[in-house]
Amino acid sequence: MAILKQLSPKEPTGNYARRLTTLAYLIAGTIGSKSCQLPSLATKVVDDRHADSKIKTFYRWFKNKNVTDDCYFLPYAQALLSVLCVHPIAIVIDGSVVARNCITLMASIVYKNRALPLCWLVFTGSKGHLKESVHIELVNRLKAIIPQQAEVVILGDGEFDGSNLITTIKQNGWSFVLRTSKNRMLIERDDSFSFRNVCPLHQEEYFWI
Repeated sequence: MAILKQLSPKEPTGNYARRLTTLAYLIAGTIGSKSCQLPSLATKVVDDRHADSKIKTFYRWFKNKNVTDDCYFLPYAQALLSVLCVHPIAIVIDGSVVARNCITLMASIVYKNRALPLCWLVFTGSKGHLKESVHIELVNRLKAIIPQQAEVVILGDGEFDGSNLITTIKQNGWSFVLRTSKNRMLIERDDSFSFRNVCPLHQEEYFWI
């Protein structure tokens, strides 16, 4: 709790202080239970309240319109980045189905074999690839919180091999490692060719273009 107060964008008082305390409980419960389920979190929060009361407090916190990313998330994400960016950082972009009929596109920093969320976008829809314009929007949001001096490598699967997204990443001064399909067409000096025209593809074989 002391660290959350220290990094808080404003002096914690009143309702804001109480919500910050709940955030501290959520963090401690997540680490202690290794779960994101509210009943599991409640078992790791040590106070005099009944488990049902703790769960209701957590639920109200998530539903509270005053709990915004700018106040309760970004200050701590930026503090984390300021420490980690002294070395090259790897950021994974990935989309996944969440809750009921929703898709979350998330950018997470890789740290000690864990993916720690930095920013995300949520859309209504079923499983499937999102538009490249959505990928670019996420990268632009990411750019706003990454320290300028950071050496960044963006990692992603074949959904993220769009040329406009790659151009955006390069304009940010970042590197990238993005999976692509072997039948992808490449263009150099107005000549089109495929990977097969350059090198026969075998498993675990690498080559430079």
